Amino acid sequence: MFTDWTEALEAEALPLDPNPAQQLAAAARVTARSSRDKDDMALLLDVLGLPTDTDTLTALLPLIPETGDAPMPNTPATPALSAHEAMAISMHNNGDTEQAIREATGLSETELSDLIANQVLGLPRPAADAPANDVPVAPVAPLAVSNEIQELLDWAAAHPATSVRSRAARITADLSELTDRRDSEAAQREAEEKVAKARAELEKAQEELRTVKAGTRTTTAAATAPTPIRSGLGSGRTREELAAIRTWARANGHQVADAGMVRKAVLEAYDAAHQAPVRKAG
Repeated sequence: MFTDWTEALEAEALPLDPNPAQQLAAAARVTARSSRDKDDMALLLDVLGLPTDTDTLTALLPLIPETGDAPMPNTPATPALSAHEAMAISMHNNGDTEQAIREATGLSETELSDLIANQVLGLPRPAADAPANDVPVAPVAPLAVSNEIQELLDWAAAHPATSVRSRAARITADLSELTDRRDSEAAQREAEEKVAKARAELEKAQEELRTVKAGTRTTTAAATAPTPIRSGLGSGRTREELAAIRTWARANGHQVADAGMVRKAVLEAYDAAHQAPVRKAG
């Protein structure tokens, strides 16, 4: 409890409603903190019906937030918010209802929801919202998705707001790209499996071919082995007979070696000479 009632009496003497000038000054400061530069601040103040004289703008310049580093050259510039959109964002940040924001800015329900979603989620804003019939959206091939998702995409594709139709087209394109990639990877895996199976069959066939070739070489080597020379050098005669033939051949003027094969002519002459007496006797 208060022990000094002076402070309590002074507090009771304060007006319950703030001064309109104080309200205007507070609104101007809030607007300046939400502005990007001096021109944007002057435009917002003018839309809100706040003073835009030189002294007011000069006093509010220090409240404009720093712009930070300059954007990179390759970074695409985001379309600037209009005065009504900036006002809608400011009122939304202050906790005003959507109905009050629409009444104050003239934005439709769809435009306001898209604006808030883009600011909260950090999505890129479209360059401009044109009438539904002026900006056609390229049709995208239907995808094999669930009925609920397909109905949602169909609803968004037929929406009167260009931003909603554009978002539906982007989502459909992303789903189509993911589907193509999944099918491509599945086809690649199937081809790799076929190649691995064919390689295994080829290795098996090569092993069988090597086995067959090894068996053929063994059979050929056995078939081409040299035949041992029989005694008598193919004549079918004994060593004693051959010795007698050589003795007879030398006696009758034939030249024969002491060893080895006896010529066929010598053998025939020997047989003819020894068979003649038999025929004469007969």
